[in-house]
Amino acid sequence: MTTPEMQDLKLSLHKMLTPYQVPNTGRSLWELANTLIPYLALWALMFLSLKVSYWLTLVLSIPTAGFMVRTFIIFHDCGHGSFFASRKANEVVGILTGILTFTPWTRWWHDHAVHHATAGDLDRRGIGDVYVMTVKEYLAAPWWKKAGYRLMRNPFDLFIIGAPIVFGITQRLYGPGTGKRERASVLWTNLALVVLIGLLVWLVGWKAYLMVQIPVFWLGTVTGVWLFYVQHQFEGVYWERHEKWNFFEAGLKGSSYYKLPKILQWFTGNIGFHHIHHASAKIPNYRLETCYRENPDLQHPATLTLLSSLRSLRLCLYDEDNRQLAGWEVLKRHR
Repeated sequence: MTTPEMQDLKLSLHKMLTPYQVPNTGRSLWELANTLIPYLALWALMFLSLKVSYWLTLVLSIPTAGFMVRTFIIFHDCGHGSFFASRKANEVVGILTGILTFTPWTRWWHDHAVHHATAGDLDRRGIGDVYVMTVKEYLAAPWWKKAGYRLMRNPFDLFIIGAPIVFGITQRLYGPGTGKRERASVLWTNLALVVLIGLLVWLVGWKAYLMVQIPVFWLGTVTGVWLFYVQHQFEGVYWERHEKWNFFEAGLKGSSYYKLPKILQWFTGNIGFHHIHHASAKIPNYRLETCYRENPDLQHPATLTLLSSLRSLRLCLYDEDNRQLAGWEVLKRHR
């Protein structure tokens, strides 16, 4: 549905955001270097630290996981074609960073593109997002579906258990409707991981590999899923039925600005400026903050901090009657 107001919003955003959509090759190479070099160096240091103390290894796993998250942001940008001007460069770097983060490039990029095209649309949920049921859907569901949904929405299951399962197991598989290129990316990623892990196990042994890999993988995947979750599930988030849904409104009102401490903002590749990212995925991550600072109209989104974002954990159902995400207590008002 297009109205004159929506068309004006589109034109205004296009004029505002277009200047930031041009990647700088030198800056992109620097971002690549200041991410991958310390990431791989910390990996090597973790293996060496096993001879000193496993507590030291676990301490080192924290910054290493941070660089894993940052590597994933580069992979993410390559999928949007925003990290380099060259399509081939985005593809090559995307493949390499995808392998390093256990993610099949084309399959994940496809699902993520669907997420961008449907975020906030109540009639097109379920691909590339954290699934949300409406209150009416939940009340009408059979008991086993309600139990499964409650299990999935439990924070411990969603993050502590679910995040590593998604990247460790789910990303290794594909369904019957998966396209040819997406299937190929899953198979090639799996093969690359077999070779890479096999080489590391041959060099350091399976026990040392797992002692290093498990804490880094767990911390990195939990952080990644948390970021994805909290930036689309917060009080006042935008949801509409398809006939009323608008891409630009969904971007600006359906995505939060996650105001993080500078060091965490750096490790998460500025993904906290998520409302701008959804308004234009062609903006490289290193230009998002500049875009925010130079455009006052973009400085009033739903803003979350580390503390306030924790409130999102209680939100689990969308109440269409009141047009808001709500906790389980909303069920009492609908019985």
